[in-house]
This record gives sequence, structure tokens and C-alpha cells, in this order.
Amino acid sequence: MTKVKICGLTTLEDAHHAVDLGAWAIGLIFVRESPRSCELGTAEAIGAALRRRTLVTGVFVNAPLDEVALAADRCSLGMVQLHGDEGPAYCREAARRTGCRVIKAVRVRDAASVRAIAAFRTDFHLLDGHVPGRRGGTGEPFDWELVRRHDKAIPLLLSGGLDAENLATAIATVHPYAVDVASGVEAAPGRKDEARMRAFFEAATAADAALAPGAAREAPAAEDPRAPAPEPAR
Repeated sequence: MTKVKICGLTTLEDAHHAVDLGAWAIGLIFVRESPRSCELGTAEAIGAALRRRTLVTGVFVNAPLDEVALAADRCSLGMVQLHGDEGPAYCREAARRTGCRVIKAVRVRDAASVRAIAAFRTDFHLLDGHVPGRRGGTGEPFDWELVRRHDKAIPLLLSGGLDAENLATAIATVHPYAVDVASGVEAAPGRKDEARMRAFFEAATAADAALAPGAAREAPAAEDPRAPAPEPAR
């Protein structure tokens, strides 16, 4: 089953809705300039309430390691997502200091940018759309055929312009470990729309069912999308 990460959460209510729908992970953005920046107190409340039900993920851009470690401790993070110019050594140290799984994100401009992420031996890679001057949450997809250049040894998260309408095509083209969505399920930046989130999860389940062996015949009962799957070892 394709996992779903809901990113850019800024309220405990929206976080609960995401997890109730089956989110494998939720993203809290620790970048002040982002319209989806999560207040530290809210992030602490979300982490305390939901850390046993989902992977609470802190999203950072070129942050000092001390800042990442402090947020991981205070907000009960299970993953950190590095969306800036952090190098492989930074990623290794972030993992060591926080004990968290690490996602390294790259904004895709061409095949070279996809190949370049192979230098990062993190737990997950995330490929996102590229918009000059913006680090994420752009709502812009990239050419999914470029993912063929990705090192399949590292589980892949697909992001960038995903919504319930294009998700089936994205999953069929890329076959990602997980999909990551922010703007595609929002009422406004940082505020999620429960109906859009529900439609996104339903689209992911339908896309997986369509790709399952024997889907053209009578399909077996769908697996519960909330059921945990073995995580890759670092």
C-alpha cells in the first residue's frame, strides 16, 4: 500500500483528522518564512498527542543542528525532513543527534537533480517540484518520468502538485513508497480541508487497488491503509 504523508499542518485539529484518515506521517514545518509554519507550542501539542499513532515529522531548511535537535526533543519527532542545502554529513549528524529517521528532499529540475540525491544515504528520499525561490508546498508537479533515474535502494516519497485528481497517474507512473501532500488538501495555506484529505486517501487506496495483481478480475478485500508496514533499516 502506498503510504500518505500530510504536510504543512498548523493545528492540532487538522493533525487529528489526518491521522484518523490513516496518515503514515504528518509534517510540521519549522521555517518561519513559510505560510505553513507551525508554532512551537502547537507542534509540541501535536507531537505529544499523536507520536504513538503516526510519524511526526519536522521539516527544516538549512537550520542549525542544535535547532533541529531541540525541536525533535520538544515536539516528539520521529522523522526530520531536510529541504535545504544540507549535505550528506549534516544528514548523518541530524540522525545521530535526534535518533530520528531522515528524509532528504530535492527539488527536481532535470535528471541530474534526481541522480544527485543518490549521495544521500538517508532513510528516505523526497522528490518535489521546483519553483525558483520556494522550497516546498508549491503545488507544482514535475516530470514524473524523471524518477526512473532514482536510486531504488532508498524508499521514495513523491511530492509536488499532488491532489485526488492526479494521484492515480502519479502512483502508476512512479510507484513511490509514499506520497506527500500539502496544498492539494488545503482550504488555505496551513489549514486543511477534511473532505479533500478524505478524497486524497480514497484516491490512494483506489490507485493501489487498480495496480494490484488480478485487479481486472474480482479484487480481494482491500488492506486497511492504517496497518503499519515494516520500515526500512538505516
